[in-house]
Amino acid sequence: MVNQNPEQKSRDQIDALLAQAGWIVQDKKKINFSVSRGVAVREYQTDVGPADYVLFVDKQAVGVIEAKPEVWGEKITTVEEQSQGYASATLKWVKNSQPLRFVYESTGIITRFTDGLDPHPRSREVFNFHRPETLAKWSKDSKSLRGRLQDFPVLLKNGLRDCQITAITNLEESFKQDKPRALIQMATGSGKTFTAITASYRLLREPVSANRILFLVDTKNLGEQAEQEFMSFVPNDDNRKFTELYTVQRLKNQNIAKDAQVCISTIQRIYSILKDEVLDESLEEQNPAEQLTKPKEPLPVVYNEKIPPEFFDVIIVDECHRSIYNLWRQVLEYFDAYLVGLTATPDNRTYGFFRKNVVSEYNHEKAVADGVNVGNEIFIIETEKTKQGGKIKAKQQVERRERTTRRKRWEQQDQDQTYTAKQLDRDIVNPDQIRTVIRTFKDSLPSIFPGRQEVPKTLIFAKTDSHADDIIQIVREEFGESNQFCKKVTYRVANDKTDAKGNVVEKGEDPKSVLAQFRNDYYPRIAVTVDMIATGTDVKPLECLLFMRDVKSKNYFEQMKGRGTRTLDKDSLQKVTPSAQSAKTHYVIVDAIGVTKSVKTASQPLITKPSVSFKDLAMGVMMGASDSDTVSSLAGRLARLDKQLDDKERARIAEKAGGTTLLTIVSELFNAIDGDRIEQKALEIVGQPVGTDPGDDARNQAQQQLVSEVANLFNGDLIELIDSIRRDKEQIIVHDDLDTVLKAEWEGETTENAKVLIQEFADYLQEQADKIDALTIYFYTPARRSEVTYPHIKALLEKLKQDRPKLAPLRIWQAYTHLDNYQGDNPLTELTALVALVRRVCGIDSKIKPFTNTVRKNFQDWIMKYHSSNSEKFNEQQMQWLQAIRDHIASSFHFERDDLDMTPFDAKGGLMGMYQQFGDKMDWVIEELNRELVA
Repeated sequence: MVNQNPEQKSRDQIDALLAQAGWIVQDKKKINFSVSRGVAVREYQTDVGPADYVLFVDKQAVGVIEAKPEVWGEKITTVEEQSQGYASATLKWVKNSQPLRFVYESTGIITRFTDGLDPHPRSREVFNFHRPETLAKWSKDSKSLRGRLQDFPVLLKNGLRDCQITAITNLEESFKQDKPRALIQMATGSGKTFTAITASYRLLREPVSANRILFLVDTKNLGEQAEQEFMSFVPNDDNRKFTELYTVQRLKNQNIAKDAQVCISTIQRIYSILKDEVLDESLEEQNPAEQLTKPKEPLPVVYNEKIPPEFFDVIIVDECHRSIYNLWRQVLEYFDAYLVGLTATPDNRTYGFFRKNVVSEYNHEKAVADGVNVGNEIFIIETEKTKQGGKIKAKQQVERRERTTRRKRWEQQDQDQTYTAKQLDRDIVNPDQIRTVIRTFKDSLPSIFPGRQEVPKTLIFAKTDSHADDIIQIVREEFGESNQFCKKVTYRVANDKTDAKGNVVEKGEDPKSVLAQFRNDYYPRIAVTVDMIATGTDVKPLECLLFMRDVKSKNYFEQMKGRGTRTLDKDSLQKVTPSAQSAKTHYVIVDAIGVTKSVKTASQPLITKPSVSFKDLAMGVMMGASDSDTVSSLAGRLARLDKQLDDKERARIAEKAGGTTLLTIVSELFNAIDGDRIEQKALEIVGQPVGTDPGDDARNQAQQQLVSEVANLFNGDLIELIDSIRRDKEQIIVHDDLDTVLKAEWEGETTENAKVLIQEFADYLQEQADKIDALTIYFYTPARRSEVTYPHIKALLEKLKQDRPKLAPLRIWQAYTHLDNYQGDNPLTELTALVALVRRVCGIDSKIKPFTNTVRKNFQDWIMKYHSSNSEKFNEQQMQWLQAIRDHIASSFHFERDDLDMTPFDAKGGLMGMYQQFGDKMDWVIEELNRELVA
C-alpha cells in the first residue's frame, strides 16, 4: 500500500466531503456540466495559477476551495488571502468580471467559509460544504442573510415589557454585528418564549426574510408548550396569528415538511434525524440534564443530506443551560446557523458557550422589583431524624420492603444499626419522620397562610418514586382527604396495569391531565414530584414549595424555585383557591431538609471525571483505583488519543508497555468494568454456581482484581510517554473558566526572560549534539549540512517536545526576535523555525531569520553564479522546475528523487518530466541545490 502525501490525503477527504454535499468532483480535463447541478473542478486554471477547486452551479462559477494538508488546521486562517486571490482572479474560459462570491479553505478536517456578499465578509467554520442548490438560491438574492440582518424594521413596543424590548433590540444588534451566538437571560415568568417568538417573527418577515428557524427544546412537554404559544401569538403590527402567517411544525417523527418555516423539536429528535435512527420517544420525556446514565463516548453526528448544515438560519435553544454540553453540543455545532440561548439560570459554562455575548440580563431580583415575578419567604421545619438520623436496635422486628414491587416481609434485626440523615428514604424509610414533617406542615398552615380556608396549591419535592409514594399516602391520611387531594405529577407516561394475560385492568393516569388539574382545578391541592423539576412547568396558582429532598446544584435549585415565581391576578387565583383575598403576592418555601442552607455547586452533566487530568487517572489506576468512573474515563481518554496517533507513536507506546498495544490496554480497561465479567469473577471468588448471587462484596473484590490485572501494564515511563504525546496532540477548550482583564498596558522588561530561555535552549542543543544526527552535523561537520533531511529535523523536534515542552520552537523564535530586534516574517511551521534556530545557535547565522529566506537568498546567489560562469543559461521551463525544488527544500530541508512523485512535481511529469528538462544533469542539479541552498 502506497502512503499518500499529506496534500493528497486532504484532497481525498475534501472530495468525500463534496460528494456528501451533493457535488460531483471532476478533473479539469474531463469537465462535464451535464452530470450534476453542482460540479467541483480540480486544479482549474486562473490568471494567477491553478485554483485547487472551482465550484460551478448550473454551469456558472460561484466559488473556490483552497485545499491544505491536515496539519494546517491550526493556521487555516492564514491562507484566506490566498483563497481570496483565486476568487478574485480571472478564470480560464469563463472570463468572469466579478470575484467569485463563495470562498472556502479546507484541510478535509476543518472547513471555513466566507460569503463575499456579507457586509463585513468574515470566515466561519462549517461542518461541510454547502450544497449546490443552497449556493444557487443564495446567488439569486441581492443581499446575503447577514446583509439583510442590517435591515430590521423599527420595533413597535406596544404590548411588550421593557425587559422584552431590551432583549429583542440587543439581539438584533448582535445579529447586525454578525455575532454567531447570543444569550438571553430572563427570569422565569418574564416572557422568554414570547420574546423568542417576537424575534422569530421579525426574522421571518421582510426585509430580513430568514429561510427557516429551529426552536429547540430538551423535553417533549416544553415543545408542546412552545407550539401552543406560537399558535396563540399575534404580532403587534398584524391582526393575524403567527401560524396564519408562517408554517410552524412540531416534529413528531423523522419527517420535516419542506415548507416549514419554524420547526419545534427536542434536541434528542434532531440528533436521531441526523443519525437516520428511529427515536425512542421515551427519551423525549426526560431532559438530558436529569439522566442518571449517559453515554461514555457520544456517537458523532455525521452529514445528512436531508437536513444539511445550512438547513436552519437561526436556532433558538430553550433552557439552554441544559442543552449545550456533551452529546448535544455537537448537534448545535453541526448547523451553520446563529445560536440564540434562552435561560433563566445561566452558569459559567453557559456564558462560556455563548462567548459572553449576553444580550439580555434580567434576573429574578429585577423581575420581582418590576412586578413580573413574586418573591418568596422561607419556613423551616427541622426534625431530629432529619438532622441526625437514628438507630435500629437489635432483636426488634423490622419490616423489609422491596422498592419497586413493595413486597414486604418481617424479620428480627440481628444487631444494632445506626443510619444517617442521608440514608433516609433511600436505604432506610422512617414513616414517622415523614409523618412528623407533614403533620407539622399541616399544623403550621394557619400561620403560613393566615385566613385561608383551603390548603394553598403546594408542590412537594421527593427523593425517589418510593419516597413520593410514601409521602402521598401520609399526606392523605394526615389531612383526612381523598385520593384527588394529593397526586403525583410527572412527565413520564404512566404505565397501564395488566393481568397475567396482558389485558389492561387499570389505565395509567395521563400526566398531562394531572398537571392540567393541578393548574386549573380545585383538586389536587398538593402534588408530589420526583422528576418534574426544571421542565418549564407553568402552574401560576402554586403558592407553596415543600422540599423533602436536598439539591446540591445551584441551577437545579433555582429552576425548582422558579415553579413558584409566576404572578397571578386575584380573580384567576380565586378560581382555584377561593379564600385568597388578593392577587398572588409571594410564594413560600417550606424547607424540611435544609435545602436553603446546603452548599450549592454548578450543575455537572457528566457522571465520569472530565476534570481529572489523564496523568492523575493513569497514576490512580496504577496505584489501585478501581471504581468504574475512573477506569472508564481513563479508557475513553486513551481510545480518543489512539485515533490521533501515527504508527511510530503507537510502536513507542507498545514498547514501553511490554509489547501490549494501546488499543489492547483500552479494551482490557473496559473489560475490567464489564458487568458480566465482574459477575463471573465474583462467582469464582465465592465458589458459587452461575445463577446465584455472589453479593456486592464479592463483586467489588472481583472488579478490583480485574482492574489490577490491567494496571500491571502501566508504569511510570509509559504514563510519562503517553502524557507527552497527548500534550502534543490535544488542545483543551475551556468553556466555564471565564476570563477578566487584569492589565491592558505595555509590558515591562522582557529582555532578561528572553536571555534565560535562549540560554536554556542552546544548552539543550549542546547536550544533545552527540546523540542526534542533525545536531551532530550542524555542530561538528557543517560541510555535510546538505545531508540533513526532513526525518532528521522531525526526530529533533519530537525529542525536544518530549524532553523540554517549554522550549517549543515558536516560543524560542519569539525570544530571539526580541533580542535580535527582528521585524520580518515569522516561520510558517515549527520545523522551519527549528532549522533557523539551530543555525542561529551554531553561529551559522548572526541574527535570526526564517529558513525560507535563507533558501531563497542562497538560490538567488546560486543562479547568478551559475549564469555568470556558464554560457548556457537555464531556460524558462527549467527555471520553473528549479523554483519548485527551491520551495520544496524551504519546507522539507532536502530534495530526493522520490519527491518527484509528489505535488507539484507529479503535475509536471514527475521523474520523466524533470529528466526531459535537464537530461543527464538532473542528478547534478538535485545534488547542487541540496548543498547550496542550505549552506
